[in-house]
Amino acid sequence: MSDGGQGWLDRLRGGLGRSSEKLTGGITGLFTKRKLDRAALDELEEVLIAGDLGVTTAAKLKESLAKKRLDKEVTPDEVKTLLADEIAFMLDPVARPLVIDPRHRPFVVLVCGVNGSGKTTTIAKLASQWRQEGHSVMLAAGDTFRAAAVEQLQIWGQRTGCPVVSGQPGADAAGLVFDAMGRAKDERADVLLVDTAGRLQNKKDLMAELVKIVRAIKKADATAPHSVLLVMDATVGQNAHSQVETFKEMVDVSGLIVTKLDGSAKGGVVVALAEKFALPVHAVGVGEKLDDMHPFEARDFARSLMGLGS
Repeated sequence: MSDGGQGWLDRLRGGLGRSSEKLTGGITGLFTKRKLDRAALDELEEVLIAGDLGVTTAAKLKESLAKKRLDKEVTPDEVKTLLADEIAFMLDPVARPLVIDPRHRPFVVLVCGVNGSGKTTTIAKLASQWRQEGHSVMLAAGDTFRAAAVEQLQIWGQRTGCPVVSGQPGADAAGLVFDAMGRAKDERADVLLVDTAGRLQNKKDLMAELVKIVRAIKKADATAPHSVLLVMDATVGQNAHSQVETFKEMVDVSGLIVTKLDGSAKGGVVVALAEKFALPVHAVGVGEKLDDMHPFEARDFARSLMGLGS
């Protein structure tokens, strides 16, 4: 994940451009020469819901603004700033970087999510970041159903300098992951990143497989997996809620990474997810390149979502 400087902020702001336009266009239209009265607040609430912030979050933001500025003249920029401050306050408790605990070796990260959410690329980005920090990283190709997924992981393994444990297409995923645990221990890898399948259309099979993989990991190390990441694609908007619920039911999801913000006008869903599930959001992604992912920072995200500078 790249530097925390202006370069990343510009990319985040650019990546959230479509989400921001959707929200700020509505706000500017509402508050040009207008008081923040109840009617205006109701309309603002609708803009926030349309911007994928969710019904509960929109209601909380509306009430917070009512307490501060009800029946006062406000400019669009004042409204955006007030909203950005409130959103940052909501997001702050979940903005938690993913940190390797050196007491566990290997530190096992199980990565799940539906196909197409950006799982494999996210694994590559994490591997690249940790390699740059001097950690030895191993990858396990646990999505044995899709030959393309295994090939993609192997390509990323070569690019990032990480060994990849893989098997034949259709191999038993749990058995492969168990073998990867053994190899990661033998080779004293600091981190083992485990890719998994994401075929939600047959939930029972997927659930059985994920449960089996977790069992295999625990058989090799009772304390593992040490992190269970759910990779979410921001373009799915409100469908993200049911994905979090489904995967939480299958495995004990410990944190989220939100990808493809650059392809979405639904970046507001990050706020809705934080409000509803209170799961740590470890990082956000705004592109395919290895440095297009960065630890999630509440204030930067909130201000970028509202189209404001740093």
